[in-house]
Amino acid sequence: MNPNQIPSDASTKFSAAAEHFEADLKKLRTGRASAGMLDGVMVQAYGVPTPLNQVATVTAPEAQLIQISPFDPTNIQAIASAIRDNPTLGLNPSDDGRVVRVPIPALTEDRRREISKQVGQKQEDCMVTLRNIRHDAMDAINAQKKDKSIGEDDAKRLEKQVDDAMNKIKLEIDAAAKAKEHEIMSL
Repeated sequence: MNPNQIPSDASTKFSAAAEHFEADLKKLRTGRASAGMLDGVMVQAYGVPTPLNQVATVTAPEAQLIQISPFDPTNIQAIASAIRDNPTLGLNPSDDGRVVRVPIPALTEDRRREISKQVGQKQEDCMVTLRNIRHDAMDAINAQKKDKSIGEDDAKRLEKQVDDAMNKIKLEIDAAAKAKEHEIMSL
């Protein structure tokens, strides 16, 4: 492996971890309705577990309501029960035979704090991932140094590039977590 490629590979992995973290944040409930809240829901359609967005159109026409329009009306009961049976959502959908409506209840103060703690936990999980990626990159640099493929100065330069990339991503993750906590805690 080209030693100069190590920082760019690590940076790519850092970015992927940050994207995964932000996708996890979108699934957390805030007081507002969002189509992304239902991203992890799997529906038993035609006897096969299928992601909700592949069997229906999910929209948020109002701040406190999600509307789901199935492509095939025969899946309406399966969609409603998949949402109802998902314990992480805690939502109670209703259907009128054509669309499923999911009212989003206002969050209590305790529930807001609980969700805010989940943000912290997801952030810590992401930081562990970043540290593991950094550790792997540093091991690769040290292996190159040990094999005499690169000199001491080049190793220090590559380590600094990896650390700079990690610090940049870390700032982005901190900002995203703070923004999500603020969104959760604000009415």
